[in-house]
Order: sequence, then structure tokens, then C-alpha cells
Amino acid sequence: MFSKLFAESGLSLDRLKSLLEVGAAGSIVKAAAGDPVRQSQFSRQIKELEDFFRIKLIERQGKGTRLTPGGKELARISRFFMLGLSNFQRGSLAEEQTFRIGASATFIRHFLLPVLSPSQKPGASYATEIVGDDEIERRLHDLTLDFGIVGNRALSRPLQTKALGKWKLGLWVPKALRLEEDAARRSFQEMRLPLVLARKELHGLADSALAKYPAHLVCDNFLEAAAALKQQEMAALLPDYLTAEGGSTSFTQVRIPKIGSLTFHFHLAWNPRLLRLNPHATRRRDLLARLLTQRLAG
Repeated sequence: MFSKLFAESGLSLDRLKSLLEVGAAGSIVKAAAGDPVRQSQFSRQIKELEDFFRIKLIERQGKGTRLTPGGKELARISRFFMLGLSNFQRGSLAEEQTFRIGASATFIRHFLLPVLSPSQKPGASYATEIVGDDEIERRLHDLTLDFGIVGNRALSRPLQTKALGKWKLGLWVPKALRLEEDAARRSFQEMRLPLVLARKELHGLADSALAKYPAHLVCDNFLEAAAALKQQEMAALLPDYLTAEGGSTSFTQVRIPKIGSLTFHFHLAWNPRLLRLNPHATRRRDLLARLLTQRLAG
């Protein structure tokens, strides 16, 4: 069945591993971390793979290199194969498994960390990574993430999702700015209100409604926006699950119909290929979905 595959030399796990490392790093130079010997080894091993498959696997891009479409496909197949071997090895050695979860910084801090307690995860460990929706989707396809938390449920096939819960945005205005609610709303609509925006976590959500707003401060996530709000010099848009510290005594929540009418969602996402490679992942997915759904509802 596989006689032709092994009829000539050039194919090996070590060479395929080198292809994966170069693909993950983005170039041979980065994968070699400045080591000229390693760089030469990567170049030689990938050239041997190209000779074996008779196809270009890498190509130049500016001063670096990138995987060709054929290289990306071989990397995907190799990763799938090696993950299967790795899971078999861990099972044979009865080693604890680590599941990689990508999500926003705020979701990790507010929802993931509380549910990833030792009492909830016998026989497994977790590694969290701060990742945006687009990168989560790509890495789920590549199987470099096991699970992801995304806002968009319509991911490209074969990725699948499960709804966890929904949330809304609210505008919090420090009382130190001495603005009544109507005045604060008018100031916001006229783009005069000093505002901190969590651009990365708003991207793809309410960013179209805020694209032209001249924010006084732009930060990465809602946690940073909430910290800036505590200084009581700027207003902030925060999700309803992350209320302003100090509440109504220090801040006023101002209703903005254009934004308040929007509803956002969290979805747990995964690649079904992972479940075929690792049956334990199905139990982890179901446990994560149950615990996160409960926390979002509570």
C-alpha cells in the first residue's frame, strides 16, 4: 500500500519536523534563531523534501521565506500525523495532556482562569494564549490550538462552534467629569467625550460604529480600558460582564442606543480533526463548554 512512498530516500520525521518549524517561525532564518548551522540544516532538509515530492515547499518573500500552498498542505498533513503519534506516546506513558486554548485577554482573565481549576481538570493541563479571532481560526485549522473562543460562529469548514453566551457594551462615564447623562450622551455622539477604546477586542464588533471616533487613548483590551477608566479622567466602553470598579458611586452608565442595541456572542470553537486524533479532547470540549456556559450565565 505504501511501497511507492518508501521506494526512495528523502522522507523522514526529522525532515517533516523541520518543515513544521520553518512554517511556524515564518522563515528559515527565524526558525534557526541565528544559528548558521541550524539554518543550513533546515535548508538542506527542506530541499530533500522538495526533491522527494518534486514540488516547491518554500518560496522567497521579501528578505525571508514562506511556505508555498504545497508546503502549507504538507505541513498540515505532517502536523496531523505527528499529533497522532504524540497523543499515542502520551497515552502509552500515561502522561498528562495539555490543551491549548486561544482567547482574548479579557476572556481569559474573567472567564477561563476561574474554570480551569485543578478540581475541574483531572488528568489534563491547559495553556492559554491571547489570540484574536482571525489567528484563532487559522491556528485551529493548523492544529496549533486545540480550542478557541471567538465572536463569530460562522468559521470556515471544517471548524465547528458551540454558543457559550452573549453580552452587550455599555458606556461608563466618570462622575469627576461633571456631566449629566444627557450631556455625556450628546458629548459622545458629537465625538467630544474623552474616551479610551479597546481597539483589538472591539475589532469586528462595534468598531464600525467607532471607527472615526478620535479616542484619547487606544489600548489592546477591555482590562486595560477598565484600568484607564479608574483614573476618572476618561470614559470607557466596557462589556456588561466587566462593570466599572466603583460602580454608581464613581461612574455613570450612559445609554447609547446605537451601541446598546448590539448583542455580541462568545463561541467555543474547535477542529473536528482534533477529536478524531485525540478522543480525550471530546471530554475536554464538553467540560469547557459546560463550565463556561455556566459562568457566562452567572
